[in-house]
Amino acid sequence: MMLLFASLTATAQNGVNSPYSRYGFGMQAERSMGFNKGMGGVAQGFRDGQIINVANPASYSAVDSVTALFDLGLTLQNGNYEMGDVRQNARNTSLDYAAFHFRATKGLGIAMGILPYTNIGYLMKSNNEPLAGNEDITTIYKYTGEGGLHQAFIGAGWEVCKPLSVGFNGSFLFGDYTHATSMEFSDAAAYSQIRGYKADISTWMADFGVQFTQPINKTDKFVLGISYGLGHNVNNRAIRYTETYNTSSTVSNGNTIDTLKNAFQLPHTFNVGVTYYKGTKLQMGADFELQKWSKCKFPVQDATGNYISAKDQLNDKIRIALGCSYTPESKRIQYKFGGYYSKSYAKTDQSVMKTDKPYEYGLSAGVTIPIANRNIYYNTPKLNLSIQWAHSNIPYVSGANTTPTIGKLTENYLRFCVGLTFSERWFYKYKME
Repeated sequence: MMLLFASLTATAQNGVNSPYSRYGFGMQAERSMGFNKGMGGVAQGFRDGQIINVANPASYSAVDSVTALFDLGLTLQNGNYEMGDVRQNARNTSLDYAAFHFRATKGLGIAMGILPYTNIGYLMKSNNEPLAGNEDITTIYKYTGEGGLHQAFIGAGWEVCKPLSVGFNGSFLFGDYTHATSMEFSDAAAYSQIRGYKADISTWMADFGVQFTQPINKTDKFVLGISYGLGHNVNNRAIRYTETYNTSSTVSNGNTIDTLKNAFQLPHTFNVGVTYYKGTKLQMGADFELQKWSKCKFPVQDATGNYISAKDQLNDKIRIALGCSYTPESKRIQYKFGGYYSKSYAKTDQSVMKTDKPYEYGLSAGVTIPIANRNIYYNTPKLNLSIQWAHSNIPYVSGANTTPTIGKLTENYLRFCVGLTFSERWFYKYKME
């Protein structure tokens, strides 16, 4: 990762402002909903008829016969970035998700919605730097990126028998990305250059889930959750383009376009988790996730300058999360706590100078509050409020063409998340007296 910047300017597009988003498809978004954002994103073993748990579609079968759920989420984020002597603060707001869940027939729940998959947004720019050998001419280096992917899904969960449920999510993944690097000279007669990379992504995704419930006694139980995301080829093109131009006359001095067909792959993804239920008062869960990105093709410029699609351009992602939810005897407010540790899929250096991988960890806390004056807590609209703190550490190589050194980009995020769950008794049969 070449970082020759004397200043860093952050943008606020698609809910992210980070140089970290230049790798792969961008920074991966959380697959958490309002109910588990305060629990570090733990989800695989969570099974409740009053939540929409998209992380494991087997959970959809838990919805009862008279309930329809609507869930919306919003995040307000403050990010602090530090890279050497460069420091930057940025704020942004993003709509996280929208989902709908209902029971189709006995033992069969249906869910649908839209989620963010990745986000890209950054602008990095150097100060005017004197050109070696000609101090009268200065150079500005500029790195920009924007875009991201979204996932529209529909899924079903079926309770095969009392302890066992299975589920499936089918999704349409869509979006685009654009990355550009420019070198501009202060002398209008000199030829400046822009090198850009872009792609439009549209493909399918398939996720399968299983949940197994093991009772301990009449009130307590364990729920084991397992899910798998199918990896496959993405038959979309990747484009690299180069523009060389003279700013005084806007005359081109040779533009080139390179196109790669079938340039991408999505990874096989494995998740496993377990949740302990102490009646309706306490739930504690733990999750493990593995995404096999190292086996996926991704566009890259090789050592000879050719634009190719190759494997081993990204790291396997690993994520571990712990979380719990506690409901007092009053049953009016649920309190939630959690944390996670993750090794990112971004490979920030293709050389052998370092072996450190980018990592991230975070803590979260939240509450779920009923917002309607009803006697029954569980069929009540709820407000999910959570606060998250996350720290990312991204090692990189600077000055690889002169005297290479290893540096670090650190990012600290404070996020305030708001989720609103509407629970409507659409299918309730009223009796007339």
